[in-house]
Amino acid sequence: MKKKKEDYVWSILRIVLGWTFLWPFLDKLYGLGFTTAPEASWLAGGSPTFGFLSFATKGPFAEIFQGLAGNVLVDWLFMLGLLLIGLALILGIGVRIAGYAGVTMMVLMFLAGSIPPEHNPLID
Repeated sequence: MKKKKEDYVWSILRIVLGWTFLWPFLDKLYGLGFTTAPEASWLAGGSPTFGFLSFATKGPFAEIFQGLAGNVLVDWLFMLGLLLIGLALILGIGVRIAGYAGVTMMVLMFLAGSIPPEHNPLID
């Protein structure tokens, strides 16, 4: 079976998207200092969802998302989602399910922070 150029492109894209989910997991878990300070890491007792859900949410769904900020179950689900989606896409295991889960997570983050759009109605 001969590999086509498109197969390689799709594989690279899948791995890059997987890394897009795995990197925030590692940063929030260990506090690597990029977006999460070491003292705010999950292992140091920080909440991976508190900052975004408390301060970056706006729009009609803000109250709902702010009520979830810092909840232990939400923290676990968020971190497991980042880890499992990232690993599945990087390893190529359950790519379709991981893709749907990733889209769902991204849509929820968009609803939490970007509705209504401030600058451009299509891309903000």
